Amino acid sequence: MAIVKDNILMQLVRGTLGKQITIYERNGQIIMAKKRGPSTKKPTQKQLEARHKMTIASMRAHIMLEDPQIKAYYQSLAGPGQNAYNMAVKDAYRSPEVQNIRLEEQEVVVTAKDEFRVAEVEVKVIDADGVVTESGRAILGRNGVDWYYKAAALPAGGKVIVVAKSLPGNRTLKELLLT
Repeated sequence: MAIVKDNILMQLVRGTLGKQITIYERNGQIIMAKKRGPSTKKPTQKQLEARHKMTIASMRAHIMLEDPQIKAYYQSLAGPGQNAYNMAVKDAYRSPEVQNIRLEEQEVVVTAKDEFRVAEVEVKVIDADGVVTESGRAILGRNGVDWYYKAAALPAGGKVIVVAKSLPGNRTLKELLLT
């Protein structure tokens, strides 16, 4: 790969020359590289899974960008050489992270983080017999990371299940056993 600088002839040339050289522009720089062809190796299972995940992320991104407000949000996050679609795919590719669940008296406090933003957090309280006693959405705190859910009761021997959801709909589930 070569980066072309101050060459008048190459300033206007883009594309493939013969079957050997490709000239393209990325982030304002003109790049000359050997033409790539299709791989002759069979893809590994991990590569196939990554391709499938990327296909799903791309489909979710297209659907999300139909909403002008969401498109404007992603466009505001785009850097040089990026666009709203790039940001939407990046968001759809990764799931949010539930970093911590803690109890403060009868309140469940969930620390959830996403590279872009966590859209909502759902909390379920389950008793020792496995019966859901209550469920609902947590409310985002002032710090933008902690979510609060006021529980009526936290039964001993039960558990709290938290589901964090990102803007594209990716979900992450985490449990906390009650003692």
